[in-house]
Amino acid sequence: MVETNGQPLTASVGSENLGEVARLALKLGFTAFGGPAAHIAMLREEAVNRRKWLSEAYFLDLIGATNLIPGPNSTEMVMHIGRLRAGWKGLVVAGSLFILPAASIVLLLAWLYVDYGTTPELEWLLYGIKPVIIAVVAQALWGLGKTAIKSPLLAAVAVLALTLYLLGFNEIAILFGGAALIWLIRSFRSVRAPTMSFVPFAGLPLSALLTAQSGGSGVNLTTLFFQFLKIGSVLYGSGYVLLAFLRNDFVIRYEWITDQQLLDAVAIGQFTPGPVFTTATFVGYVAAGFPGAVLATLGIFLPSFLFVAALHPLIPHLRKYPWTSALLDGVNVAAIGLMAAVTLELGRDALVDWQTVAIAIVAAILLIRFKVNSAWLVLGGGILGFVIESVF
Repeated sequence: MVETNGQPLTASVGSENLGEVARLALKLGFTAFGGPAAHIAMLREEAVNRRKWLSEAYFLDLIGATNLIPGPNSTEMVMHIGRLRAGWKGLVVAGSLFILPAASIVLLLAWLYVDYGTTPELEWLLYGIKPVIIAVVAQALWGLGKTAIKSPLLAAVAVLALTLYLLGFNEIAILFGGAALIWLIRSFRSVRAPTMSFVPFAGLPLSALLTAQSGGSGVNLTTLFFQFLKIGSVLYGSGYVLLAFLRNDFVIRYEWITDQQLLDAVAIGQFTPGPVFTTATFVGYVAAGFPGAVLATLGIFLPSFLFVAALHPLIPHLRKYPWTSALLDGVNVAAIGLMAAVTLELGRDALVDWQTVAIAIVAAILLIRFKVNSAWLVLGGGILGFVIESVF
């Protein structure tokens, strides 16, 4: 990798790079538990630290820019890395292979849920994995924070973002507020005024899916697809915001699923690796079988592919102008504050006894001192969780 004017340039795009992107996306798709902050931390370790595909600073700018568009941020970050490393094919392959493992697992669990009224017990798995995730995210926060927080002002905005989030303020308002605050302060300080395809399941014909039978459920598949397309196009924020959208459309408006089924869908989305938006796969299957699952998954993720394709070419230019650079710095440090706040919340849920604290400490040592791959740590955490739950 070579850098020009602070912007990373990867090696020439080719099939070798595309294969690298595919392997990384698939690996993360199977091992990235813990939500967006954890996914981004694991992606940072793989793409920045291990493979040296881009700099810490540019990775941070990708996070900042991604926070400004709707959709699942960690999925879009994987797409950005794929686009950077292997062109538009890399974008499509990275996004698809990151989504596909989680969507397939959720689809299997949805089938078990509908046909047998139950899903496998997975609490033991997360018991051991959650402490590992805390260590992975904490390491990423340390590295990204050293790059993002370049002045006392930026440090103050990061702390303010963390505080406001813990007080219950909306995360989108915090991100845009951080950007506006840094821009305003730098403007006042300055003597000059600021210068102003391929997707998962693509092999299945969309028209055939839209006209397929939904098992006599009475669900209109075209409506289902466009409702999920709408959600993917406008949704900012956490899984709780997704829950509100899903409940309003599919429980209250159309009455295609119940509140209990929606809560079960969200629980499955939390248990499985990869993007939480695969909750849509579960909802689609419960409402309309396999065609519903495919169309729901396609609808909710398709906007992200389009948003990333449009945004990616603009990101290298954001540092060229003082006012856009200020906005990006503000978003970056606000995002660091939000990640820190989420880590504190996750920590309360994950570090519940001496065993989980010990797992987190050992994972941190292995990660920082011995550079053990986080995927192996996640696997080890799951095994330890099973052993501890069996013994104690």
